[in-house]
Amino acid sequence: MKKEELPQDKSALEKFTREVCYVKGEDGKYVTGLSTGWEAKAAALDNQWEEIDRRVEEAKQKVLNGEASPILYFFELKLMDLPVLAGYTGFSKWSVKRHMKPHVFKKLSDKKLQVYADTFEVSLEDLKNFNV
Repeated sequence: MKKEELPQDKSALEKFTREVCYVKGEDGKYVTGLSTGWEAKAAALDNQWEEIDRRVEEAKQKVLNGEASPILYFFELKLMDLPVLAGYTGFSKWSVKRHMKPHVFKKLSDKKLQVYADTFEVSLEDLKNFNV
């Protein structure tokens, strides 16, 4: 692909990042070029963000319905997985899963909840009262 043919399609990340690609320059040698993205890549990215939004909304409803603790909501909102959250908090994966249950969450000490609040970058009160 020639440098002038490098796709510059609109994407959700175009204002934040560019992708480095190797393309042929005018002299036929490979050079680097910056691209804002391809249409297919942008569509895939948009689909993934829709899935993330769906998961966050589902987690919110579970918390509001008393089926899960606020930890699940912030876990989804911050795009974490179990090993990542366990690593940040220092709790075992088993403990983190357990803390996502509302009846267990209510019994957690403020010290443990503060660890989660710090990890999610929210106040302890927002975590405890599920202020979103």
